[in-house]
Amino acid sequence: MGLDDNIGRLACNPTFAMIEPDALRLLAFSGDTLILRAGDVLFRRDEISNGGFVVLTGSVALDTSGHGASTARIVRPPGLIGEYALLTETRRPATAIAREPSTVLRISRPLFLRILQEFPESAERLRQSLSERLGQFIGDLGSVREAFEADDVPKSE
Repeated sequence: MGLDDNIGRLACNPTFAMIEPDALRLLAFSGDTLILRAGDVLFRRDEISNGGFVVLTGSVALDTSGHGASTARIVRPPGLIGEYALLTETRRPATAIAREPSTVLRISRPLFLRILQEFPESAERLRQSLSERLGQFIGDLGSVREAFEADDVPKSE
């Protein structure tokens, strides 16, 4: 898989689609390509994050149970694992295991932050998107809260 293929995969991911082509080229060139065999562990739950991973080929299971549950979320190309880890240090909420031979592009936090600094228009588009998603999430939480409060109201017989 070549540099142009990796740029194309990045451009197909909703987060990276907001980033201008020159920035994508720098990410694809500077990121680390990792080749995984089926069953290889990319990272384990509760590890401190150091960046994100874009699935370029294959598939990666995210197991939050810690038991290799068959209900794990499956990430396929051009999925992004660890979006928030690109921006801030977090703990991994799941163990990531290659389900088949797979290739991922590791993007370190310092690299991603450098891209945002060097490409301020891309940074602003990403900030707006994250702000909208956060607003939607808060709205969704409000709906859940209302549903719980409605369940707490004593019902008359």
